[in-house]
Amino acid sequence: MSRRAFLATSGVVAAGGTTLLGATSKVKPLFGANRKPVSARPKIGRDTVILFQGDSITDAGRSREKAGVANDQQQLGGGYAAMAAAGLLIDHVEQGLKVYNRGISGHKVFQLAERWDADCIKLAPNILSILIGVNDYWHTLGGGYKGTVEVYEKDYRALIDQTLEKLPGVAIVICEPFVLRCGAVNDKWFPEFDKYRAAARRVAETYKATFVPFQLAFDQATKYAPAEHWAKDGVHPSPAGAALMAHAWLGAVAG
Repeated sequence: MSRRAFLATSGVVAAGGTTLLGATSKVKPLFGANRKPVSARPKIGRDTVILFQGDSITDAGRSREKAGVANDQQQLGGGYAAMAAAGLLIDHVEQGLKVYNRGISGHKVFQLAERWDADCIKLAPNILSILIGVNDYWHTLGGGYKGTVEVYEKDYRALIDQTLEKLPGVAIVICEPFVLRCGAVNDKWFPEFDKYRAAARRVAETYKATFVPFQLAFDQATKYAPAEHWAKDGVHPSPAGAALMAHAWLGAVAG
């Protein structure tokens, strides 16, 4: 049973409604018009394990103590991963999905690799969603990190290679790193940061991963509300920004 049908029959919303972005939302129609998936959507079936990985945007204050408890509200954090998980768990209410969040604030690709066995391989996800890249650039501006976009892409490819070697059946979702021009984000970020976005897309294309175009979503959304509405510091999404991300993720991954 689909989420829409479930909610309609349960009386939560009228048929044709939606939970993350309402039927009257000005932002909702923007999704899909310019999205060009680089692969087919992952198959979501019974007992599917879904893992969200990344940095602080994914972490969103998640509980480490509840890290092993699938679908737990505290374990999922307070960001887009939790909101996307909620959509999945309603859309596939009879499927027994297990959703985990293992994002860690401040991390870059090489730090994901350092904890990959414990925080990915051991969970044996059927669907692995990765959002990483903003720190790989941001920390070069004042954090003492000496990485380059070439290092980012090389490390990213090595991480995917390692994952596919150990989990050959996993479906991979590559999320586009993004920023908004406000707060900590100024002209110094560009055009260099755009190279990281392009690198993430190349990785998705190479491995035929599903690609989630977060930058497109935010660029379109700023036509209706200022950048600060979506991410006050230009990097970490507000509740509205997190909901926008969840909607974009579900659209790209789950349809």
